[in-house]
Amino acid sequence: MDALLAHRLQFAFTITYHYLFPQLTIGLGLLIVVLKTMGLRGDTVANEAARFWIKVFGLGFVLGVVTGIPLEFQFGTNWARFSEAAGGVIGQTLAMEGVFAFFLESSFLYLLLFGEKRLGPKLHWLSAIMVWLGSWLSGYFIVCTNAFMQHPVGHRVREDGVIVLESLGTFLTNPWAFVQYAHTMIGAVVTGAFVMAGIGAFYLLSDKHVPHAKKFLQVATISGALASLAVAFPTGDIQAKMVVEHQPVTFAAMEGHFNTEEGVGLALIGQPNMETLTLDNPIVVPKVLSFMTHQRWEARIVGLTEFEPELWPDNVPLLYYAYHIMVGLGTFFIAIMGAAAFLLRGGRLFRARWLLWTLLLATPFPFVANTAGWLTAELGRQPWLIHNLMRTADGYSDNVSSGNVLFTLLGFMGLYALLSVLFVSLALKIIGRGPSTTAEST
Repeated sequence: MDALLAHRLQFAFTITYHYLFPQLTIGLGLLIVVLKTMGLRGDTVANEAARFWIKVFGLGFVLGVVTGIPLEFQFGTNWARFSEAAGGVIGQTLAMEGVFAFFLESSFLYLLLFGEKRLGPKLHWLSAIMVWLGSWLSGYFIVCTNAFMQHPVGHRVREDGVIVLESLGTFLTNPWAFVQYAHTMIGAVVTGAFVMAGIGAFYLLSDKHVPHAKKFLQVATISGALASLAVAFPTGDIQAKMVVEHQPVTFAAMEGHFNTEEGVGLALIGQPNMETLTLDNPIVVPKVLSFMTHQRWEARIVGLTEFEPELWPDNVPLLYYAYHIMVGLGTFFIAIMGAAAFLLRGGRLFRARWLLWTLLLATPFPFVANTAGWLTAELGRQPWLIHNLMRTADGYSDNVSSGNVLFTLLGFMGLYALLSVLFVSLALKIIGRGPSTTAEST
């Protein structure tokens, strides 16, 4: 294995594992605010439900911090040439995330976890809002960093190849960042909603903590239905159109579209054949892809073969499958959360055991969908580390051998396996105890 592939595998593994936790806490942060708001208005069950989910949030936050720290170091250890060339740009938002967002979130999280009695209802509610804002602000700075790599703005390249920041305002208001941020945050809300609904369904099916379970489902299904729809339309739709405009080669690979045509159909399923440059066994809805991207049934869409092969994403089949897994699961989310929200009227959801089982078993799927979404973004940008500015092959640390990288990757795998056992055991302990009917915070 060459060193470049080893570096990419290590970063892919560590960041994929890390992102399991922020998407949970980012989503739960908003739902906790909803529950605390209901509690502030006199709903004691909602307040007790919020107290339960604050514990889950705290556990996810700790694991997110622990698994996020190695990523910062990997910019220097694994991607030194990238950091040397672009550190003056991406370092701005990474520093802002730590100084502004992380400190805000972590400071008020302490009050949220341990200060309910001392703060009183209104200040405790305000703490929940600050934690939510901190987590979402943190998300923006991280997404803004990635957006620069996808669509670099506000910079200039010096004669020595170093990329310097010319306009912080342009950098922070990158149009790609706005769309990607909305899509990512709403995707996290989908994760939080499905986890909350899944635990609520589990309690109802077990006939435990019934009032709290109904509250979980009430908040989660309404939030989940709205978020599942919004993550597809408009945010996902706008994101796809930006890819068409700025990264047409990526869009062609995502859709498995090899030849330039007019009136292109939407391939629901199929298998990219890189030998024949065709899509095997496709199920196609005629002309829909042209309409979705250009609002014209006969619109022309450029195929992958129009571009030089060295500009193609490194792994077209994996990109295609990741994108279609994300879209397919997103469609499922709209259907299942829409049905749950509809049956919520009159309390029919609480008696629909088939749907409760579906919600319970669907709990892991948003993690899969969000991971597939990030894979789509990162695989689609290849072979560029910074689109049209720096190739991935020019950014890794060439003085760190593949053997060293693989050795540390095995170490990360072992450590994260232990962290997984710890997280699951503590989460099961929290779920086993269930919501408390008294304030345990001091």
